[in-house]
Amino acid sequence: MTEIIERPATTGPITAPNWGLTKFLDPLRVPPALRPHSWGHDVITIPLVVKHQRLHSQLPPSTLWTYAGHFPGPTIEVRTGKQLRISWSNEIDGEFPLVAVQGPVTDAPASRPGRELDRPGYSVIEGVADLPSWTVVHLHGARTNAGNDGWAHNAGLKGTSQLTEYQNVQPAMPLWYHDHAMAITRFNVHTGLAGMYLIRDDEEDALDLPHGDHEIPLIITDRNLDTDPATGALTGQLLFKVPVVPNGPMIPFTGPFNLVNGVIWPHLDVEARWYRFRLLNAANSRFYTLNLVDEDNQPVNDAVRLIGTDGGLLPAPAALPAAGLTVAPAERFDVLIDFSSFKGRGLKLRNADPRLGTVEPDLMEFRVDARAKHDPFRLPEKISTSYTRLVHGSTLPEDHDHVWVALLLNTEGHPEMWDLEELDTPDPGGEGIIQLQDPAGPLRTFRMIGKTFDDTTGIFIDHDRWAVWNILHVANGGPAHPIHIHLTEFQALFRRAFTTTFDQASARTTAPLTGFTDVALEKYEEGWKDTIIVNPGQWVSVAGRFGGGTGEFMYHCHILDHEDEGMMRPFVVHPPEVAKFDVHPGGGHHHDG
Repeated sequence: MTEIIERPATTGPITAPNWGLTKFLDPLRVPPALRPHSWGHDVITIPLVVKHQRLHSQLPPSTLWTYAGHFPGPTIEVRTGKQLRISWSNEIDGEFPLVAVQGPVTDAPASRPGRELDRPGYSVIEGVADLPSWTVVHLHGARTNAGNDGWAHNAGLKGTSQLTEYQNVQPAMPLWYHDHAMAITRFNVHTGLAGMYLIRDDEEDALDLPHGDHEIPLIITDRNLDTDPATGALTGQLLFKVPVVPNGPMIPFTGPFNLVNGVIWPHLDVEARWYRFRLLNAANSRFYTLNLVDEDNQPVNDAVRLIGTDGGLLPAPAALPAAGLTVAPAERFDVLIDFSSFKGRGLKLRNADPRLGTVEPDLMEFRVDARAKHDPFRLPEKISTSYTRLVHGSTLPEDHDHVWVALLLNTEGHPEMWDLEELDTPDPGGEGIIQLQDPAGPLRTFRMIGKTFDDTTGIFIDHDRWAVWNILHVANGGPAHPIHIHLTEFQALFRRAFTTTFDQASARTTAPLTGFTDVALEKYEEGWKDTIIVNPGQWVSVAGRFGGGTGEFMYHCHILDHEDEGMMRPFVVHPPEVAKFDVHPGGGHHHDG
């Protein structure tokens, strides 16, 4: 039995006493594990249902939409190569469980609870309250046919089911599932529709990593809550409250309350030994920069090792970066923490992201048992023996496709994403032109061939073929974007900074992009990923193999507000034998390794 460390709970109000909740009062919830191989059924059914759940014991219950009655949803565990069929059954009743309001960005509305409709410039976001339960599930990171991928337009209403088949022909890795309905993903995920999905294999088993009660998902989100207009007390009602730039875009959602596994500021009682945490940022848009800190808020990150990323195990344990581990929306990390040196002490997981604003930085507390604990686990020098670093001409074949993408701000200041086609001719003039003085060779000229989801598809890749995606963030400022590519796990080849010449008014570069300098990748960025951060003024190149499924897929920014508002584009993976008969305008293959 764990010896509980008695210490006074810390009260941390956000900005006013009547919004204060007692920090670290409630225990961390651990979502139930579903292991389908023991069920003996060909198809399992996971219902989508309404659940009333307290996000903190000092709050009234919140109305949520959930997978199988849990927020977050159950952690689904499967073996590599074992096919799983799931019927996602939409059984959601009742009104949409969000109150959605907007306020002027200059008034910092996202920093406070309450809809505040009596304040100047605040208003209800029309239409959100009328939304039906229109949902579709995407298993993020899965290699599966497009019909199982959760195509955004293929959402279904109450009373319908989405039948999916996951082959799971992938190494051990942490995937996650969430809603992906066209234009309303940000709202549906916010209601609670997210959960983790773990693939296991023999290589992982051989490491004898902490498991059972010593392996715990940590799913981090942020939320806002409404208040009672008479008393100012928090009501538990989910509040989607966002800032708006005058005559400009709506800013993506962030909230003043951070949750771990659906609990605001929980605590976890741990033994003085190694633990394994499966970390996921499931927030709409918030980036977290995480540190493990002691009672004096001093980092103790030497006790932490990263052993895996989105796409599986790293070749060797990696230390946390000096400033902490930055986790963008949709990124996952496989984290080991050694609590053996902290017997009888309290540690915290703390957010140091500079975009934090007025939000409380503490996420959760670890209360370490005071007694010594025998721990058979020893941190190995090597983790994955199957890992191979991609290198041009050897592990990455010379013959591969090239895809070019631009991230930018349009004339209204709204983030936008372009498919690019390389031209053989000089700059034709006009809008939609990106020129780049490639440090490895010639001047390159690209033309925009698609920028909304319903524009003509411009990217076609042969099944089982390698493709290098070159992502250029040409905006002069603006947000970083976590870019997610469906169907593949990829490795970052390089990250380069450059001097941008993109002009928002003319929607093109005024001179070739130049001044390229390499930015060192973090050690963990060499691991397999499916989501990568692209900062303004950077060129990020990633390489992945597009096998395991065919059809039409998506790539997009995983800031859900950006995805819903246009930063999502389709691409097609088809058999090479079919490709020669497939006539399509523009874009297409670029076999110029």
